[in-house]
Parts: sequence; C-alpha cells; structure tokens
Amino acid sequence: MSSKYIPNLITAVNLTAGVLSLVFLMADNYTGAALLVLMATILDSMDGRVARRLQASSLFGKELDSLADLVSFGVAPALLAYAVALVPLGIPGLAAAIIFVVCGALRLARFNSTTFSGKFEGVPITVAGGLMALLMLVDRNLNGGVVLVLMLGLSFLMVSRISVPKF
Repeated sequence: MSSKYIPNLITAVNLTAGVLSLVFLMADNYTGAALLVLMATILDSMDGRVARRLQASSLFGKELDSLADLVSFGVAPALLAYAVALVPLGIPGLAAAIIFVVCGALRLARFNSTTFSGKFEGVPITVAGGLMALLMLVDRNLNGGVVLVLMLGLSFLMVSRISVPKF
C-alpha cells in the first residue's frame, strides 16, 4: 500500500470509532461510547500530521476528515448527551442534540469552503464533541438543564466568528 493512503486510513479508523460509539450507545454502554469519541479525537489529531509529514494532503482527505468528524464529534456526542441527560427534557433536549449536530455540520462546511489562515473561525467540532463526551464520561448525573445549556453554548461557539488558535 502506498504511504499516501495512510492518512485516509487513520481518518477511516476515526470514523469507525464514531460509528462504534453509536453502537455502544445503543447497548447502553455510555462509558464505552464516550471513550470511543475520545479515542477519535486522538486519531483526528494524527491524520493531518501524518498527511503533512508524508506530503499526502489532498482535498479528498480533507472532505473525508470532515465526514468522519461529523459522525465522531457531532452525532455520537450529541446522542450520548441526549441518552445520558437530555431524554427527560423531552423536545427541548432532542432539539439541543439536533442543533449541536447541525451547528457542527455548518462549522465543518465553513472550514472546508475557506482558506485556513492558521486560526480557526469558531470552536472546532472536535473540541466541542470531545468536551461533551468527556463531560458524559466524568459525570453522568448532571442535571439535564445544565447539559442543555452547555450543548447550546458549544453549538453557538462552533458557528461563531470567534478566532481560535490551532495548537
């Protein structure tokens, strides 16, 4: 296998972690679901570095990365938060989970349609989704209202114009 495929393979494993997180979630294994999202954050940080090091960056890889990120850091953490804390809130809880995913998709689309200047515009979905998963891992007894406000705040930050440096 050519080394140019290695970054995309890492991205595919990131996506696999996101899908497995959803499978764990369906089996009521919230800890496993959260850990898989956190594992995906590690993989997501690796694929770009590996692509640059191997001089294998591509538009295809950028698009694949965004699709993987939407699952691993949008859908998986939103449904995890919904299952753990937002179900008792009914429609407002479901709406918060949907808004989180939609704002994450908007954030990714904006990133893909602009030239990266070294700083992110808005909080990256990886950060927002990773924080939600970490929160669900650390304390599953959080008040649903607190989780709802946090999800909506992170949703707003993803689509905001706030400048966030790349670490």
